[in-house]
Parts: sequence; structure tokens; C-alpha cells
Amino acid sequence: MNDPALTPAMLLRGYANGIFPMAETRDDPEVFWVDPKRRGVLPLDGFHMSRSLARAMRRSTWTLQLDRDFEAVVDGCADRTDTWINPEIRRLYFALHLRGHAHSFEIWDGAALIGGVYGVAMGAAFFGESMFSRRTNASKMALAGAVDHLRRGGFALFDTQFLTAHLASLGGIEISRAEYRRQLADALERPGQFLPTPPTLQDVVQRMTQMS
Repeated sequence: MNDPALTPAMLLRGYANGIFPMAETRDDPEVFWVDPKRRGVLPLDGFHMSRSLARAMRRSTWTLQLDRDFEAVVDGCADRTDTWINPEIRRLYFALHLRGHAHSFEIWDGAALIGGVYGVAMGAAFFGESMFSRRTNASKMALAGAVDHLRRGGFALFDTQFLTAHLASLGGIEISRAEYRRQLADALERPGQFLPTPPTLQDVVQRMTQMS
């Protein structure tokens, strides 16, 4: 289902219908829609925080930021040997960010961006696209921060598209296409709010350990 003339509005309609775009490689100009039979989601009340991760977050001097450098997060996610983020995908997500629909959760060590997660928000649904890490635990901390922030903002669905072993270790699960569509429809009917100030990593770990 290739479409060489995708627009931000078309991208949002695709997400609302349960599909998402990808490219085969960074050099392939074509973008196609994906509709998995089994969908990965990260329950917002089911994030698994290991003792080692909790300990690292309590001791960390790193900071969690929201949308401080969205473009750098996308580029960090694409900075790997194999990536589905081609120039067209990159352009579309930058456009969505400017329209207030795409956001990044970032981990900073001073002036250095060392990890992050980005995705698209509609209603009370957040469609996670990709994450990266340049330091041990940086992407896990960004993901924990995202889960905490979304939960406090009233979000109901964190879509991870596919379930990897890494996501499964953090609490991700796999559901059927039909169940995903049901959860998506419910989330799109609700309002989700991106709070203006992200919490500290210490606040995140305190809330999450209290839930477990």
C-alpha cells in the first residue's frame, strides 16, 4: 500500500484507523502502511521497573525533558545500521511535531542528549514510534518517564506497534488486532493531556515503585 504523497493529515487518519507507516530502509523512497495481526502495547499501569533501573534512576543526575529537541530524537532513532526512518518519514514526523501531534521524551546529561522516545498523540492514545540510547539505561528511563507522564495526563493507550523482547521485559504485551482496534476506539474518544513540565527521574521512580 505505497503512497508517495503522504501528508500529516493522512498520517493521522492512518493512526486513527489502526495502521502506521514505515519504509523498508533509510534509502528507500517508498512508504507503506502496516497493520499487524498482533499488536504490541505497553499498559500504562503495567510498566516493569527492575530494581537495578530504579536504583539507577534514584541516583541519576540526568534530566527528563519533553520536546526539548524533537528532531534530534528522531535522528538519534534513525542513527543505526538498519532503520525504517527514511527522509519522507522524517519530514512527516517533523510536520506532525510542529502541529502539536508528535512528541519526544528525552534524557539529557547536561547539554548532551543521551536517549529518547518519540511518538504521536491523538486523544488519549500515544503511538510510540522508536527509541534510542547512547548510555546504559537512557532509553529505559525515557520510556519510564513517558509512561508516567502519559498516565498522569489521562492517556489510556500506549501503542508500541510490535512486541520486542526488550519491551516485553519492561511490561509490554501483545494483543489481537481486534482488541487493539477496540482499545484504540475507546482511547480516541477520550482527551489526553501533555503536561507542560516533565517530572524528575526521582519522582517517576517513586510513583512507579509505589504502584508495584
